[in-house]
Parts: sequence; C-alpha cells; structure tokens
Amino acid sequence: MKTLKQDKIVTQNVSMFIIALIVAVVFALLTPSSLLASSRIKDITSVEGVRENQLVGYGLVVGLNGTGDTFQNVPHTEQSLVAMLERFGTNINGEQLRPENVATVIVTADLPAFARPGTRIDVSVSSIGDADDLRGGTLVVTPLQGANGEVYAVAQGTVAVAGFNVQGAAAQIVQGVPTSGRIANGAIIENEVNFELANLSSVKLSLHNPDFTTAKRIAAAINQHLGSTLSIALDPSTVRISRPVGYKLPMFNLLQEIELLEVEPDQRARVLIDERTGIIVMGNQVRINPVAIAQGNLVINIQEGAQVSQPNALAEGDTVAVPQTDISIEEVGTELRLLPDAVTLRELVDGLNALGVSPRDMISILQAIKAAGAMQAEIEVI
Repeated sequence: MKTLKQDKIVTQNVSMFIIALIVAVVFALLTPSSLLASSRIKDITSVEGVRENQLVGYGLVVGLNGTGDTFQNVPHTEQSLVAMLERFGTNINGEQLRPENVATVIVTADLPAFARPGTRIDVSVSSIGDADDLRGGTLVVTPLQGANGEVYAVAQGTVAVAGFNVQGAAAQIVQGVPTSGRIANGAIIENEVNFELANLSSVKLSLHNPDFTTAKRIAAAINQHLGSTLSIALDPSTVRISRPVGYKLPMFNLLQEIELLEVEPDQRARVLIDERTGIIVMGNQVRINPVAIAQGNLVINIQEGAQVSQPNALAEGDTVAVPQTDISIEEVGTELRLLPDAVTLRELVDGLNALGVSPRDMISILQAIKAAGAMQAEIEVI
C-alpha cells in the first residue's frame, strides 16, 4: 500500500521528467537554421541624406587659474583677446597684456539630422596653444560653422575636463588629457539643414557594410512586406525604395515600417589581424584547403656561474673566481599536423590551439597559410 510520501515522490519525478522533456524539445527546435544572425534593416543601413553634419568653431576659454596660453609663445591668443575686447568697446592697443587665464581652443560638434533651432547639442573643446589645463574655464560665445561656412549653432558654457595636471618644483603628474573637455548641451542650434523627407517619391538606403547578397536580401524583404516590386538593389551599397501607388501617408511612415524588417546580412570571408596587440578576428566564412602545419621554437638557455681557482698548498699565487658560462640550444617543436579539406572556422581554431601556438605565432601561421594559397579568405592587417 503506497503512502502519501511515495505518491509525492512519484509526482515530483513525473514533473521533473516533463520539464526535462520540454527543455529537450526547446533545444531541438533551436537548430542552427532557426538561430540565424538576423538584423533589423535600421541597424545595417541608413537613409541617404539623413545624417549628421560636422560643425567647427574657434573661440576663447577664460577664467583659467594661470594655466592658459602664454602670449609670448602663442601670439594669436593675444590677438583674439584684443579683437574680442574691441567688440565690447575696450581699446587696449599699445598695452602689454600678460594674463595667463585665457586659452584659444577649437570647438567641434555634430549637428544631428532634422535638428530644429532652439535645441541643444554637446560640444567638444580642445586647446590649440600651450595651455596646461582647461579646468575651471568658461567658453565665450563661439559661432559653429558647417563646411559651407554658414553658422548653424552658437556654443558657450563651462568646460568639463576629466584629466588633471599637477606639478611641483621637481615633479609633475598628468592624468588623462587636461587640455580638452566637453560642454554638455553647450551649443544652441540657430539654423537647420533643410531636408524634406515626407513628400519624396523614393528614398535610397545605404548599407553600412556593402555586399551584393545583403543588398538583394534587403530588397526582397521589402518587396515581400509591401506585396509589390517597389524595391531594387542598385549596387552593393544602395537599395532604392519607391513610394507605392496611392500611398497617402508621408514617406516617414513607410520607412518606419521597413526599418523593423529583419534580414540576414552576408559577409566576406575575412581575417583581421592587429600585430601590435596580437588580436585575431576571423569570420565564420573562412575556409582552409588541405594543408600541413608544423610550429616550433628555438630555445636558448644561458646559465652564468663562477668557479674558484686556487693554487696548491705549497705553490705561490692567489685564489680567484673564474667565470663560467654554459650555453645550450634546444629546438622545441610539434609534429606536422594535416588539416583536412575545407575545414571550418571552429576546426581551424581547434587545430591551431592543438598546436599550442601563441597569438603571435598564430598570426605568422595564418599569413603563411594565405601565402601558400590554402586560405580562401582576405587577410587585413590593422
């Protein structure tokens, strides 16, 4: 006769079995074909014409505690200060100025797309003279111009510097970059870049990573969503979208629907190598033809010692220490390993790890495989 305790154990076992079965089914469904590396169109493309614009200006930072430019070494700082004071009705021509609390700077900012007058943007401030530190300084009103010479924003505010510069009579400590800083919301937009998106009859999408296959997949996904052939890939980096006939809403609404569609971007077989740091990044499409690899190192061992030399008991002479050097050379290597036909990225990494090679040696091996014509990929050294 079963007890309540036994029934409870049986129920728990059944529950655990059901949970394990559900987990197994889930893992079975999550096959590589279902785990595609899909990305939204908005993450891999940008609308042609919708972009940021770079702004730049020349200004003065005042209020520094003796860490500004020296007029003797940076004469344009004095000229800029004199010109600014003259605009305020102060004539100081002929007077000798020696304030070290002023620094000339270059002010840069990015004007976002569709930014309207009155909105604020961040600006970066960088010294162009011999100022030591911009901490505590205030940027005076500085017009920011675009590439066409027109003023699009005006910057002003207190400069926030992350680094510092501390020095004494015989020592100096510099942390970060004290000659550059930022002003959060430090510029007000005064002019906007005109771009009418709503009434466009067609738009172009620019791929961040140009590719024939990716461009074709984007066009196919858009046509499937719209139910008509309104999108076409013009080249590896451009996809054109035409407004559907009878579509009364602005083009903004159409782009909002399209940018959420997901596609699987393709990529070229590429190996990126940074020889300075030893970093290697390989794409999943890298393939290796049959090739044999052997890797070895030459180990030189040098041991320094001393041997005492002294005369016999009845002989004349002094006891001296004679240096002794032992040098041994050993070539450490591994056996020749054969990589099979068309190995994948995982097999290549496992094979190189099996050789016990370091990242530096792995870079040389990859370059040698490429030189032998066995690697079907592009190697790019950065």
